[in-house]
Amino acid sequence: MVADRTHDSSDTNLRSAPKGQLPSLTPLRGLAAFWVVVYHYSVQCFPNLDAVHYTHLISKGYLAVDMFFMLSGFVMTHVYYRAFSDSESVKLHYRNFLVARVARLYPLHVFILLLFVATAITAQLMMGASGGIPLRGPESITAFIANVFMLQGLHAGKLSWNYPAWSISVEFMAYLAFPLALPLVWRTPSVGKFVLGLYLFTALAWLAFLKSGDFDQWDGPIALLRCLPEFLLGTLLYFVVAGMPESWFNRDLAAFGIVAATVVCLHFGAPDLLIVAFLAALIPIAVINAGHFARLVNVAPLIWLGEVSYSLYLIHGFVKFVAVKLLGAFGVQNNADLSSANSIILMLLMISVCFLAATATYSSVEVTWRRYIRALFEGRQAQPARLVGSRRA
Repeated sequence: MVADRTHDSSDTNLRSAPKGQLPSLTPLRGLAAFWVVVYHYSVQCFPNLDAVHYTHLISKGYLAVDMFFMLSGFVMTHVYYRAFSDSESVKLHYRNFLVARVARLYPLHVFILLLFVATAITAQLMMGASGGIPLRGPESITAFIANVFMLQGLHAGKLSWNYPAWSISVEFMAYLAFPLALPLVWRTPSVGKFVLGLYLFTALAWLAFLKSGDFDQWDGPIALLRCLPEFLLGTLLYFVVAGMPESWFNRDLAAFGIVAATVVCLHFGAPDLLIVAFLAALIPIAVINAGHFARLVNVAPLIWLGEVSYSLYLIHGFVKFVAVKLLGAFGVQNNADLSSANSIILMLLMISVCFLAATATYSSVEVTWRRYIRALFEGRQAQPARLVGSRRA
């Protein structure tokens, strides 16, 4: 669900943009993370706020994960296509790549996992329960071990503590194969890239067929069929778009047109496969645009939202976990019993807590430990972490 920092509005050319920096993608990532939070909190946490009878904009929030995977493939290709241009360079740079990916994903994941375990144990002690943490199932010792080794995405329904973390497990699996796949895509001629794109889209169409059009597949091997083709599709999009004239994509009409078409499809509940296709088209168009669309998207609040998006994505599951336990302690066993007004108040409060917690964990956990781990493996002393706005790589 994560991608490296992607904001640099001064350069719209993919190949000449600084490594790890692409315009407009950081705000898009932030909006996608917020979309997931609203989806989980309204549709899943407070069912009285499910607006599916009026619009599908919120209930389709799970498709933000599909955008995350395509964004990651796109950005990872921009950052590493020079380093992984052939098999020899893969051998040379693979270790540093994995260190960078572990430093990016792992510290915050483990930190929030420990928060879950500590909160679960504390809740049991306060309730006088003596059962302890179960051996199997969700929120179990087995699930804890799976999370430590980033394997929870293989069977998220039985291996989850922080349920949104299933996607970073699958993403890490994509990272393991990425340096090996990138040189093959790089050397493939244009016709081969076109055929590969058709193959990837066919794989997603097969998923749609198997699941009656529903892309909200996160539990078990079917999640790999959803996410791995999307990651590779992001890689392919980079190479295809980088070789095309920018004039094809940089008009505001193209950017606003894709956004409008996506919103209309979401509102009316169009097939997930069609919406994913529009989200895929939005990524390169957003990167290349240097007009009103880019200026509208790259405002400071949205850039900040993109910077803290990984923290927001992971912490919102913990906030929901705590809120459910607190509501249970006050006798609310079924959130459907809450009035719409109380549901709105609680959801806004939870979102506010998420923003505050994400800001704190971004600076104190994400940035600090990413720098420390990379410095440790590079054999130099870690430097003090910078706050929001520090470059990611």
